[in-house]
Parts: sequence; structure tokens; C-alpha cells
Amino acid sequence: MRFQAELGEETIALEVTEAGGRYQVLVGDERHEVDARRMGEGHWSVLLGGASHAVDVTDEDGVLVVSVDGERYRSRVEEETRYIIRTRGGRASAAGQVLRAPLPGRITLVEVSVGQSVKPGDGLVVIEAMKMENEFRAGIAGVVKEVRVRAGQAVNAGDTLVVIE
Repeated sequence: MRFQAELGEETIALEVTEAGGRYQVLVGDERHEVDARRMGEGHWSVLLGGASHAVDVTDEDGVLVVSVDGERYRSRVEEETRYIIRTRGGRASAAGQVLRAPLPGRITLVEVSVGQSVKPGDGLVVIEAMKMENEFRAGIAGVVKEVRVRAGQAVNAGDTLVVIE
């Protein structure tokens, strides 16, 4: 599986494959062999680069807190598709919001029409992508100026879906 990990200001792409407790982790161009065994809720025994580590992992409001060798790391880890949807769905500014499809999919629901007033958090469209439905919401208050899609329509990454001013 592919993931995106946010560690401080840096976002790191990860690819993880698993077989019987052994993992191959690709971080950028570097491949790591990891043997990880769950010892209990949030407690792991990890063998990395010939060294054994006791690792504690807790979730604090969607942020993973990883404690290893006396160090604590806070990271948000998301499956790659969810990360793309969260970060590329639409940018809001004082001038308006242009909602673009973050990845290919099919429109399953259009929740607004031209001329409709919206406020932050109001639903705009729902896209089905990779067997998951993802609802996109208004990031600003404004008026819908354009709706460029209809239910059932296939969209490509980058296609403009809704424009709010």
C-alpha cells in the first residue's frame, strides 16, 4: 500500500508491502527490510537494520505518536488516495473556491446548483473513486457560479467541478 506521512513540515511518500510480519518499506528511493511483531495494544517489537527496537504507538486525534529509543515522533499517516483527496480537492481564498477533482472517479451526487448560496462545510459534490465515496464541501461562504458536472459523469484528475465566488 502507498501512504503519505507528514512529519513536521515534511511530507514523505511511503510504499509498504507485508508478508508474514516482514515488511518492505520504500521511503523515496531507499528500501528498508523491517520485521515487526505486535506485542500488545500499541506495543511493537521491530527489527530494522539488524537492530531491535521496542516501539510504542498511540493515536492522538488522528496523529500517530511513535516512541522509540527515548525519542517521540508525531506524524499524520494517510493512505495515499485519502491524502490526495484532502490536499488537492479545492482551494478556497477570499476571491472564491474552484473545486477540482483530485483523482479520476465518477460523480455520484451534485448537492448544489448555480445561484445557490453556500457556507463553509456545505456539501458540493460526491465522487466515487477506488470504491470509496468522497464528499467535497465548500471552504468559503459564497454563491455557486458554475457547476460543471452531473451525477453519473466520469471525471479526470484536475477537472473543474464547481466554482464559488
